[in-house]
Amino acid sequence: MKNKLITFKNNNFTALVIYLENINFKYFKKFLLKKIQKSPIFFKNIPIALNIEKLAFNFNWINLKKFFFSIGLFLIGIFGCKKESVKLDILKSGLPILFKKKKTLLNFNKKKNFFNKNSNKNHYSSLFIKNQKSYLVNELIRSGQRIYAPNTDLIITNNVSPGAELIADGNIHIYGNMKGRALAGAHGDETRKIFCTKLSAELISIAGEYCTVDQIPIKFLENSVEISLVNKKIFIKYNH
Repeated sequence: MKNKLITFKNNNFTALVIYLENINFKYFKKFLLKKIQKSPIFFKNIPIALNIEKLAFNFNWINLKKFFFSIGLFLIGIFGCKKESVKLDILKSGLPILFKKKKTLLNFNKKKNFFNKNSNKNHYSSLFIKNQKSYLVNELIRSGQRIYAPNTDLIITNNVSPGAELIADGNIHIYGNMKGRALAGAHGDETRKIFCTKLSAELISIAGEYCTVDQIPIKFLENSVEISLVNKKIFIKYNH
């Protein structure tokens, strides 16, 4: 019996999708750098895809690729391209064309002059939870591991390491030291909450609104907290 050394399978991955609308390369670089400086932990090691469906300008794709590499971001591909000539230019630059449409998390529109966060995001996880009332994980969540619980709550009864990511369409409960990322209400439910017995998170997010560790008031760090969304802003209070 021969051993299977290589297996090919389809899978889903988390990707931060940026929609480019009526923006040139110079403007794009300026505001992306500004956004990264504001929330560096949010962008750390996160894969990014660009949607250029409504882009009015043609970029130098080789320079774009070099720019992403120079600032430590991982550009996994481009989609939404309608012109065959532009597709050819993109492929010649070494960037892949993505054909499966992903939902947006950030919108880059020159008319608004800012990023507009949206609640929708595609998800990948090393552990994909089937739909049920809630899902319980007792094991340590290690760095690099991602867990996604669609249409349900996610309950963790152990520590969550830096670099780990928890995603749930429902609420997230962490009965341990939370040092990774937690994203509740992943499909836009603003009523969802995050409960944590010891908050040291790199990032917390509800329905697409997020807060990084440098934005969390120091008084809540290392404490038991309840996190909710109030007027589209992250609200943290002690959970006693």
